[in-house]
Amino acid sequence: MRKQKLSPEASKAKAIRDKKIAMTEHRKKRKRENERMGQRPDSDIHHTKDGKQVRVPIKDNRGNFGNGTKNEGPSMMGLTWLNRRNKTK
Repeated sequence: MRKQKLSPEASKAKAIRDKKIAMTEHRKKRKRENERMGQRPDSDIHHTKDGKQVRVPIKDNRGNFGNGTKNEGPSMMGLTWLNRRNKTK
């Protein structure tokens, strides 16, 4: 994956944003689940809507199972970025 071409200010802001999202309880829980299952180089762990984890091919999981990622919308885990920012303040 290519690195994004960002200005130093934008790169710093993105790092802060990414860290903040990675440290939410939701993401920490998923990380613990993934570590429990054990990551393998030939597959990803997909979290289904009903809360189960399933091992799937990397191509399928990162490509939204053939639907691409353009239509996923602005939401992040059910909340828009603006709502997420307002909740953390």
